[in-house]
Amino acid sequence: MIDLKRNSKKELVPAKGLRSRKSSIYAPGQTDDFKISRGKFSDFLTCQRCFYLDRVKGLVSPGTPGWTLNETTDHLLKKEFDECRLKQIPHRLFIENGLENLVPFQHQDLDRWRDSLHQGLMCRFNDTNIILTGGVDDIWQNTDDGRLVVVDYKSQANTKPLTPEPYLADPYHDGYRVQMDFYAFLLQEMGFEVAETSYFLVCNANRNADGFFGKMEFSEILIPYRWEPGWIPERASEMIKLMNQHDLPEGNPSCVNCVSAKERATIESRH
Repeated sequence: MIDLKRNSKKELVPAKGLRSRKSSIYAPGQTDDFKISRGKFSDFLTCQRCFYLDRVKGLVSPGTPGWTLNETTDHLLKKEFDECRLKQIPHRLFIENGLENLVPFQHQDLDRWRDSLHQGLMCRFNDTNIILTGGVDDIWQNTDDGRLVVVDYKSQANTKPLTPEPYLADPYHDGYRVQMDFYAFLLQEMGFEVAETSYFLVCNANRNADGFFGKMEFSEILIPYRWEPGWIPERASEMIKLMNQHDLPEGNPSCVNCVSAKERATIESRH
């Protein structure tokens, strides 16, 4: 997909290949605090070369448009859960799934924690200058023991039966598990007790409906997931070590961005 740069008025403007905001570029050896979001941490896990070029060298990666339907689903779900949050009563899905002991978690900072662009869950990693952040979709609470339950909303349109084992085993959902592990890790580091089981709330559109007729039908399924954040400190330490080096790391052989950039440079060098 070819991406064109536009300003706040939606006017086309010259695109820049490098970031201009210094606060989004890390200088090896710096001591000032620097934020790494869950998305950027996932980038590090996916391709260290792309991550380094982005965070350390300030290279702007091609953007992708927002998924408006997915964002709308999230927005409407949050409205629904917030109503139950205000009354501190179980959501209808809790009752349907035998989880009457859960209620949406009520906290003064919840809106900040859900703001992935500007705030999110946040903690300093060990005694470093790296602040890990991540915007969580929702947090529920077990009224029996007070522990928090991490929740992530997912929207899809799949005709296959939706059950926990194949859903979690899908290689395309590796990033989903990283998300959940990361959010649970942040909450623990912030001093909260977190329940071992988190949930993906999957909204699956019905592609077998007779027609559209002005509405789209969704089924709602809770996929339980036992998060495992024990691996995060080691990988986060590796990430910080990488950020403080001056040598460009190797890329992932399967990274499409890397191979595309290499082939483009080769083609252009011939002209």
